[in-house]
Amino acid sequence: MARAKSSILEFPTDLAQAAPPLSALQTATPAQRLRRVFPKSSTERTSRTPLGQILLEMGEVEPGNLLKALALRQREDVRLGDILLTHGWVEEPALMAALARQWQVSVVDLMREHPDPRLIDALGAELCLAQAMVPWRQIGGQTVIATARPESFAALKSALPAKFAPYRMMLAPERDVHDSLLQRRQTALIRRAEVKVDPTESCRTHNEARAARIAGGFVVLTLLGLWFAPQAIFGLLFGWVMLTLIASMGLKLLAFTAEFRARRKVDAHPVPLHSPTTGPPPRLPIISMMVPLFRENDIAPRLVERLGRLNYPRELLDVILVAEQSDAITREALAHARLPRWMRIVTVPDGPIKTKPRALNYALSFCRGSVIGVWDAEDAPEPDQLHIVARHFAQAPREVACLQGVLDYYNPRTNWLSRCFTIEYATWFRMFLPGLARLGFVVPLGGTTLFFRRDALEKLGGWDAHNVTEDADLGVRLARHGYRTELIPAVTYEEANCRTIPWVKQRSRWLKGYAMTWSVHMRNPLQLWRDLGTKRFIGVQILILGSLSQYILAPVLWSFWITLFGLWHPIASNMPASLFWPMMALFVLSELLNIAAGMWSVRHEDHRHLIKWVPSLHLYFPLGALAGWKAIYEVITMPFYWDKTHHGIFDTAHIQSEQRSGPTPTSLIPAITKANAILTQPAPRTPRAPLID
Repeated sequence: MARAKSSILEFPTDLAQAAPPLSALQTATPAQRLRRVFPKSSTERTSRTPLGQILLEMGEVEPGNLLKALALRQREDVRLGDILLTHGWVEEPALMAALARQWQVSVVDLMREHPDPRLIDALGAELCLAQAMVPWRQIGGQTVIATARPESFAALKSALPAKFAPYRMMLAPERDVHDSLLQRRQTALIRRAEVKVDPTESCRTHNEARAARIAGGFVVLTLLGLWFAPQAIFGLLFGWVMLTLIASMGLKLLAFTAEFRARRKVDAHPVPLHSPTTGPPPRLPIISMMVPLFRENDIAPRLVERLGRLNYPRELLDVILVAEQSDAITREALAHARLPRWMRIVTVPDGPIKTKPRALNYALSFCRGSVIGVWDAEDAPEPDQLHIVARHFAQAPREVACLQGVLDYYNPRTNWLSRCFTIEYATWFRMFLPGLARLGFVVPLGGTTLFFRRDALEKLGGWDAHNVTEDADLGVRLARHGYRTELIPAVTYEEANCRTIPWVKQRSRWLKGYAMTWSVHMRNPLQLWRDLGTKRFIGVQILILGSLSQYILAPVLWSFWITLFGLWHPIASNMPASLFWPMMALFVLSELLNIAAGMWSVRHEDHRHLIKWVPSLHLYFPLGALAGWKAIYEVITMPFYWDKTHHGIFDTAHIQSEQRSGPTPTSLIPAITKANAILTQPAPRTPRAPLID
């Protein structure tokens, strides 16, 4: 289904394209302008009176506002009525009355005249939500469908079961369609959100009791082995962690080299800001951004403040605040908030599990856009971010189903932990992930600033509701199904986790999810190998299993440094001298690689002050070992527990500083400016098929 071309309201496409350019209308009076937009022959060329003309005749829209809406309609993939409603140029009752007159049907009040739940079950609640319709009643041998998208009704009828035909149309606002469905089939929708992913690729069919026994047994056997045969077991652990160190450093070096060369090439041959494009700029799509909330007591004012800086057209912006039904704190805060029209609330019903991916799956059914994105509650995206996303998707091949933006932090100066966290993320998002993407490896996704083609996301079943690191899992599933992820120069600012205990909790949740993701996808290693190919299969083992090993067994490696002080070591004491110094050299080279990658990643003006702190990461990573041990404990005791990270401590200071001057990473200005230059070109006037029969 082409989601971007379906909506509540529509204006005949042929008329929108027949309208003269705005330059020709600027010197005309409003009456002359409207005669040019709605010539006398317009109703003869179409089977229905244009919606804009009906609203004018009803006196429900100002001529100037209608002209502005028509101009916007030419460059945006959205209906005329959505534009008028978003800008407050028409009231919804008047709009519904005009639509009823245009389509010669009635408007039904679904809040008073409830739909038949048996018909909803027969057609499917998910289909009803996706099509913004609900089967209302069976009257006189006909099934009456209440829809918010009358222009799509003809195509919809052919997809509905023949046994309920013939179908007749009535109109209802989209909000009423959603509410009527939720009143009767909310439970079915949330249960579906929990099981969307194929069971062979989901944690829900994972035998957590068996996995816990295996993990617990491995820990017990290791401890017993260290008691009875310490040197042999320690040697095995040391050998394994050395292997993962070499593999991890090798992959990091490859990624660093690839990204370094790419950046050097771009710097040597910069792309002109006004370089010619291969074709006309695309019509901007509707983008739905989901923002999962949990225990946020004053989030609404801050979200409106941050997201209000976005320069994406408001009629194309669909921000959904996703709140849990049992989260009284967040629901109370949202209940007293005044949200703009482009921002709405979706409440997720209670269930046996309560995870972020479950909430995202449920809210996905309510999204309007053809592009689906995710932000976190504390995120502050740069104003041009959605324009960059729209342009990149328009130019990328269809197999590029996901775009990952850059995460950065607005409080790196808070303390030493926030500085190290910022350096670590700069290395991850500005060097390592772009390098992996250039080399063709699987890209593990971050939990925010993600953007998906909706059709690809729905084909995969969305997120795994039972995985607490749903982003990493989704990155692997995208690759297994032939899709690619690309990195884009679109930055989102967050609050760096600068407190020790919350940092350990957050990192342990990520590592626990990595363990669950690896165990799920490795149920059938041969199939995973066939799906990914040899290179990407090995890359996944290094990224997930290697990372887990490095975190959990890090003390085994660190223990080797005591040999420099003349202390006894179980491995070094039995190691030939010819191997000792090469091994020490390997340790030093790995540290130098980490330092070089970190310094290169924070070389730009925004974080240049962090360069001197990069060597101190050697003291920062021991916290990861604590998180790794906590993750193993939770895999055994509570695999689906969601250890939430609380933010907002430094948010007020950030907003105040942003009001003075917004963050503008100098490294991204050329890419952003180029995207703006392209997107502000005149809209194309290529013929398109009318959306009204």
